[in-house]
Amino acid sequence: MSSADEILDIVDENDRVIGQSPRGEAYDRGLRHRCAFVLARDPAGRIFVHRRTATKLVFPSMYDMFVGGVVGAGESYDDAALREAEEELGVTGLARPSFLFKFLYDDGAGRTWWSAVYEVRCDLPVRPQLEEVAWHDYLTEDEVERRLGDWEWVPDGLAAYERLKARRRARRQDR
Repeated sequence: MSSADEILDIVDENDRVIGQSPRGEAYDRGLRHRCAFVLARDPAGRIFVHRRTATKLVFPSMYDMFVGGVVGAGESYDDAALREAEEELGVTGLARPSFLFKFLYDDGAGRTWWSAVYEVRCDLPVRPQLEEVAWHDYLTEDEVERRLGDWEWVPDGLAAYERLKARRRARRQDR
């Protein structure tokens, strides 16, 4: 089965399941579905950053600071986060990612999905999936920040990253 044939739950503006659709059709018709984003850090706290392959259905050849992907029909966000992180990092036995927050991504041009954001520490040597990852490295947060204006980033990952930074700033101000 190709990734375009994978069945997804289609959800409404409140993240309630209203139907199912093959992934390719969901993308073509702009049907709202679910995704999991996982910020993977190495033991030094650096962020796993990668460039997607040119064959990806969405945002080919762009950079991302999250691993993850669509949540399959009937799958929980938590299960999808772990599955996708292990698949994209090429590891097994990864700790369950910690849920941080959820938001509705909508680019205003027909791309919309509920996005659950997680974080995980990866102490294992990574072997990224060649079908998914064209290049990868661990970068410090300062290195990521310096590259935000230079590299072409996936817009949904960038939106998640900006929300994550804003949440951290708000928590520091509340202390």
